[in-house]
Amino acid sequence: MARSKKQPLRKCVVTQEMKPKKELIRVVRNKEGEVFVDHTGKQNGRGAYVSNSLDVIDQAEQKQSLNRHLNTQVDASIYQDLRKAAEESSS
Repeated sequence: MARSKKQPLRKCVVTQEMKPKKELIRVVRNKEGEVFVDHTGKQNGRGAYVSNSLDVIDQAEQKQSLNRHLNTQVDASIYQDLRKAAEESSS
């Protein structure tokens, strides 16, 4: 009898929806205070998940959701990286 593997769920910091980890993009703040997009999902540091949608990424930038969850100032280049990652995964 084959058992299906349990799929990890994570919550989007903007929409508060629980989604499979593969449908979200992770943003990380490490111990040095650097903020970056984690494409592997395994980097060390404080992580926040954002839905893989351009609309949600725009909302995150307007509401400054990542600033609150990562306790730091998130640069505009991070949002550009998020948009690029969302476009790559949708194509």
